Amino acid sequence: MKLNEDTVRRLPVPETGSRVHYFTGALLQGQRAPAGFGVRVTSKDVRSFVLNYRHRGIERRLTIGQWPTWSALQAVKEARQLRQRVDRGEDPSGGRRGGTAVNDVLDKFITDHVQARKQRTAAESVAIIDRIIRPAIGKIGIADIRRSDVMAMLDRVERERGASSADRTLGLIRKAFNWWSLRDDHFVSPIVRGMTRVTNGARDRVLEDDELRKIWRTAEGLGAFGALVRFLLLTATRRNEAGQLNRAEIVGDVWVIPAARYKTGTDHVVPLSAAAQAILEQQLSPYPFSVTGSTPLNNFTRDKNRIDEVSGVTGWRLHDLRRSARSLMSRAGIQPHIAEQALGHRIRGVAGVYDRHSYEPEKRRAFEALAALVAQIVGGGHG
Repeated sequence: MKLNEDTVRRLPVPETGSRVHYFTGALLQGQRAPAGFGVRVTSKDVRSFVLNYRHRGIERRLTIGQWPTWSALQAVKEARQLRQRVDRGEDPSGGRRGGTAVNDVLDKFITDHVQARKQRTAAESVAIIDRIIRPAIGKIGIADIRRSDVMAMLDRVERERGASSADRTLGLIRKAFNWWSLRDDHFVSPIVRGMTRVTNGARDRVLEDDELRKIWRTAEGLGAFGALVRFLLLTATRRNEAGQLNRAEIVGDVWVIPAARYKTGTDHVVPLSAAAQAILEQQLSPYPFSVTGSTPLNNFTRDKNRIDEVSGVTGWRLHDLRRSARSLMSRAGIQPHIAEQALGHRIRGVAGVYDRHSYEPEKRRAFEALAALVAQIVGGGHG
């Protein structure tokens, strides 16, 4: 039986509910899918890898992860390990009560809340759920989840990824548990006040010239992710906006970030400087900053850590590039209201009501001025 990424992509979408397509015995790169391995497709076109099995006469289903965050090969390898546990008499679900695990709740939360509402951060939310939350607490029964389970997960995230990542994870699991508590008469969320890690308010980190120079030169040797880092600085955009860029959004030398992916809920027009266009020209896939070339980038941690290690610059985030770009615009002589337009910030007050000018020519000059100053900095000069 054939199983690969294209197979998963082509599975039909049911009109209602969901349908599981089983691939027992399918061979993928030398890995044979175990009994009960399948792909569940919902009417909202959500595709997840699952494993059905029986334990003590009771049929159970475990969600392994959502495609394409999980590749077919990764899911098959995980399913084989789970099946081995079943064959040893273990219950991979952890013996959850009522057959409802945190994974089941997360499935429903993704389908009925995150994706149903077409949230701008949907891809990032799914990535956090699949890469962080599911492996840590997904197999625990929702009735058995304890505050200590969540705290253990957050402690590990903070150690490995930083306090901000822990807080983003906490915010997402809090939303999921609150959403479920409205639908389950007996569930009480274990999330309480005081679990957050970052309490010092908004960041104000602006990278110094020497730091920008080291980061830029390191990024030049790191493929698609390195290109993304440089592109973020030149366009003053957010990591997900650029990471999910699709060439269909670019017309000529203008990138239009659609409202569905932009924070303000409106289209944002970014005239691309010659330097930004040059970076895109070196990336050949439909998703220029994708590792696979066929799906948007949604995992930033590993390569970001690599830049820290090689450049020696630490304690910064990708979003600091946007703040640094805004500072550089001021340094390049760009008027504040033009720089704010370039970043896509809304005009407040009466001006925001009556000023309908697109500012595209002015933004174009701002981004070219930014690119010129960046080139001077990374080339070793002092602006």
